[in-house]
Amino acid sequence: MPELPDVTVYLEALEARVLGRKLERVRIANAFVLRTAMPPIGALEGKRVVALRRLGKRIVFGFENDLWLVLHLMIAGRLQWSDAAKPTSRIGLATFVFEDGTLTLTEAGTKRRASLHVIAGEGNLRAHDPGGIEVMNCTVDEFTAALTVRNHTLKRALTDPHLFSGIGNAYSDEILHAARLSPIALTQKLSVIEIGRLHAATSEELRRWTERLRDQARGRFPEKVTAFHPEMAVHGKFGKPCPVCATAVQRIRYAENEVNYCPRCQTGGKVLADRSLSRLLKSDWPRSIDEWEERKK
Repeated sequence: MPELPDVTVYLEALEARVLGRKLERVRIANAFVLRTAMPPIGALEGKRVVALRRLGKRIVFGFENDLWLVLHLMIAGRLQWSDAAKPTSRIGLATFVFEDGTLTLTEAGTKRRASLHVIAGEGNLRAHDPGGIEVMNCTVDEFTAALTVRNHTLKRALTDPHLFSGIGNAYSDEILHAARLSPIALTQKLSVIEIGRLHAATSEELRRWTERLRDQARGRFPEKVTAFHPEMAVHGKFGKPCPVCATAVQRIRYAENEVNYCPRCQTGGKVLADRSLSRLLKSDWPRSIDEWEERKK
């Protein structure tokens, strides 16, 4: 799922291409993607884009007459841009033809989760804001208050959009590795020093990845937006060596997601129980990374 760094770079690319431009026509190829009926999406045609914003992981287009279009890419939604007035993809769910080019919303796979909402009035727009704080601009005290409001695991807290804005599965893995903290550590059990370390790692990692993705785009419209990058330390790196200590990265799988972590850097050498695999192995499940490596031999 595109997260804060990805959405930020998307917005910068859109600002250069659609801000101040008139939306000439809209084509919805899959009715399911449009989740609102009033006002109709056709009301945006002929209006100029006067604002672009990020609400968590959502991209918001502000149009004349106080009309707003909220786009949530979810897991597989992506944007494509063409300088021509025609769709850029056959799998496009929606096409927006502007004066100088065409924006296409695509979604890979068969599950349709990406969504569009058309909203009248900025006041109604607030209902789509999950309310999480902006972690790159908050103080340590603000960060602490959000983090410890409930006693959840760090992984769950960081990815809760009601607590923190724009962080998802991928960058939370990188943040926790940089902070040298276990993904299952409980938020209300952390020391002041650990919270300070997490606060610094959160803002630094998000800023670093935003700059990296911006440099990769080099003014072009972002292509191949993905949650997996070769430069990442642990996310998507199960079995690969940690860049800090060379220990094999471990994972916990649940539902459609997984947590990636380094057992030496983050959990004191302990291998965390994977719900499916540890149940299968039972007493044979290794309790430490040393035991894990010995069994692999």
